[in-house]
Amino acid sequence: MARGPLRSYLLLLAQENLEFRLPEIKSLLSLCGGQFSSQQEIRINSPFWILNIPSEGMARGLMKRTVCAKSIFELWGQGKSAEELYTSLKNYPMEKMVPFLQSDSTYKIHIHAFNKTLTQEEKIRRIDALEFLPFEGKVNLKSPEHIFWILEDYGMDPNSIPEEPLDLYFGRWIADGQRELIESYSVKRRHFIGNTSMDACLSFIMANHGRVKANDVVFDPFVGTGGLLISSARFGAYVCGTDIDYNTVHGLGKASRKNQKWRGPDENIRANLRQYGLEKYYLDTLISDASKPIWRKEMLFDAIITDPPYGIREATRRTGSQKEILKATERGTENHISISSNYHLSDIFFDLLNSAAEYLVMGGRLVYWLPVYKPEYTEEIIPRHPCLKLISNCEQMLSSHASRRLITMEKVKEFEDKDQYSHLLDYQSLLYKGHNSFREKYFSGVTKRIAKEEKDNQK
Repeated sequence: MARGPLRSYLLLLAQENLEFRLPEIKSLLSLCGGQFSSQQEIRINSPFWILNIPSEGMARGLMKRTVCAKSIFELWGQGKSAEELYTSLKNYPMEKMVPFLQSDSTYKIHIHAFNKTLTQEEKIRRIDALEFLPFEGKVNLKSPEHIFWILEDYGMDPNSIPEEPLDLYFGRWIADGQRELIESYSVKRRHFIGNTSMDACLSFIMANHGRVKANDVVFDPFVGTGGLLISSARFGAYVCGTDIDYNTVHGLGKASRKNQKWRGPDENIRANLRQYGLEKYYLDTLISDASKPIWRKEMLFDAIITDPPYGIREATRRTGSQKEILKATERGTENHISISSNYHLSDIFFDLLNSAAEYLVMGGRLVYWLPVYKPEYTEEIIPRHPCLKLISNCEQMLSSHASRRLITMEKVKEFEDKDQYSHLLDYQSLLYKGHNSFREKYFSGVTKRIAKEEKDNQK
């Protein structure tokens, strides 16, 4: 994409999943051929960000993918007060305004106030105050050619709303984001779900963090009911997965829905993709143990996007008892073992990172969830690999003492056999093994909370 001089755009963001927004916007801008640039320091929790983007086409490309942003505007003016805003508008180059103010065009002006409700009279006063702008077209409230927005920021505290806005913006509406996908792909209406089916919004965020694009091949080694495949397929990628649980993959056994005892005859991953008209992007799902390599040794996947089991609502399992695994290792053979044994979290992450390093294309991304016990969390416990660069690390709270972090890594180095264990120094190995007790710590926290609630109720 041709790079021109940077222009200012105002991004209006949804006030949820706050930590995930900046990595999503950065990933999507790089996917569109640009890079993140702002003329001011980004206030991470604010719904208003000013971005510097080379073209309107790139701004539209960003909005065709984002589920974190609501709308984007070509920024014509801004200020800390109404007077500053009007001065800024008067200084905006007239040649950039004129194409959208022609006499044969139609327009309307929309007022948006964050953290405050304005009366209709207040809105009309704000619109009337813009009479100095050379609008020559006709007002059309139903289907205007051009929509202009006045946006006012009254801060983040709903209990202390200032009389006057902290910041004001005026801009031309360019495009809306893809927030409607959250509702249309809601798990509540999905044909086939499990105990750990991923929330639709987070699923799309993961695909965006992974920079998934049309004709990519995306792999989920812990595929479950295939929720993460759906979001990637929606963006035009071909999807596949593996899982050790035969019943889940084939939709057998007890249902996860309330008031439904057994799963129906057509509850499976393919049916889910068919529900959304995405079946053509479905490659296949294999019954396989994530701890054992099944692929030929070459770069196969553009992205690996997954939610490994933590041992809370889904068991962490692999094939073979500990004794049989040791014997097989001594023989150096990969015999089929049907017995299942515990699959430690440290081993899950070790195998996942090695698999990503080996099978991702250069520049491909690994996106996965890492459960953490909050009192003991430090950035040092994030698993590392010499072939993978950490891109982002976002937290989602699970409880007062536990959370999970969405980790995004990018392949930056060709995999060699020596890389398989080189990152597991003694110290790092101990940090890896620290993940193994997450389940016990999680439930110990739950037990303590229940005991405290019971004690409080007795008072």
